[in-house]
Amino acid sequence: MKSLMVMVAVIAGLLGVPAAASAAPNLSLPAPGGPLPIGLRTLHLTDQQRADPWVPEKRRELMVNVWYPAVPVGRAPLYMTHAESAAAVAARKLDLPPDTLSKVRVHSRENAPSLPGRRPLVLLSPGAGNNRITLTSVAEHLAAQGFVVAGIDHAYEAWATEFPDGLRQCVACTRPNDPWPAAIANRAIDTSFVIDTLLKDRRWSIDARKIGMAGHSAGGSATAATMVADRRIKAGVNVDGPFFGAVSLDRPFLLLTSPTGEKYYRESWNETWPRLTGPKEQFLVKDSGHSSVTDAAILVDQLGLRPHVPPAEVENQYGSIDSRKALDFFRDRLTGFFKQWSAR
Repeated sequence: MKSLMVMVAVIAGLLGVPAAASAAPNLSLPAPGGPLPIGLRTLHLTDQQRADPWVPEKRRELMVNVWYPAVPVGRAPLYMTHAESAAAVAARKLDLPPDTLSKVRVHSRENAPSLPGRRPLVLLSPGAGNNRITLTSVAEHLAAQGFVVAGIDHAYEAWATEFPDGLRQCVACTRPNDPWPAAIANRAIDTSFVIDTLLKDRRWSIDARKIGMAGHSAGGSATAATMVADRRIKAGVNVDGPFFGAVSLDRPFLLLTSPTGEKYYRESWNETWPRLTGPKEQFLVKDSGHSSVTDAAILVDQLGLRPHVPPAEVENQYGSIDSRKALDFFRDRLTGFFKQWSAR
C-alpha cells in the first residue's frame, strides 16, 4: 500500500507553484443548499491528559470549528486567519495582498446564538497537511440541513495553522519512516476527546445517539480508526483515504473514491472491505481528483491557477470534473448518508 506521504508530497509541491494575479479577486464558497442559517464558533481545546505526539513537551491541543443552525445575526467570520492567509499567499508565490484568503466569502455568522432543538453531530477530519477550513463548504451545507458539524485541526499535522500562540507547521509531514499510521491512531483519540467536550457544552444540544464522522484522505483513514475505537459514532464516510491496520466495523460505512485514490489505495480498500459487515457502499467519482471534496478546487479555479500548475498535479488533485459539480455531489451525498444512517 502506498503511504499517505505520497499525497503529502503532491500537496507540498503545489505550495511552491508560482502564479500571478493582477488584482485581488472576489473569492467565495458556494452557498449551502439548506433552509437553516448557520453560526460558527472556533474553539481552542487542550487535552490535559495527553502529551502531544509530535511535540511531547506540550499537552495535546486542537483547534475546532463548530458550524451549527443559528439565529442569523452577527458578522461573517474570516475564512482563515490573516496569518494563515499571509502564509498561504507567500508559500504559493501569489501576486495578491496577504489577506486575500482571509476574505473568502462564507455563509455563516460568527458566534451567532444556536437555534433551539436537539441536533445530530457530524465530525470532519481533514487530509494530511490540510487544516480544518478546507472542508468548510461541506460543513456549511450539513449545518444548513440541521447538523452540528465539528471540523478538527489536529495540531502539527497541517501547514500554517494558527493557534493562540502563533502559526504551527506540519511536523508530521516532514517525519521519515511514514508517521501516518501512528497519526491516524492519535486522531481517533483526538476525535473522542472532541465528542466528550461538545456533549458537555450547553451552547449546543447534541443528541449523543446521533453521531457521524467523515474525513478526507488521512481524515478518511481517521474516520475508520475512530469508529473502531468509539462506538458512539454510528456511521462513517471515508473520502479517498487508505485504511490502516485491521479495521473491522459493523456500522454503516461509505467509501467515496477518485481515480487518484484508486491508483494508490485500492489494495488497502480491497483488504479491508470484507471486514466491514454493516451496510456499506463504494462509489468512484469519475474524473474527480483526490482533493475534489475540499474547497481548494473552487478557489484554485476562481484564482485562475490551473494553467500554472503541472498538468499531472492538476489531474491528481482536482481531476477534469467541474469543481462545482464535484463539490455539489460530495455535499449532497454526505448529507443524504448521514440523514439515513446517523441522524434518524
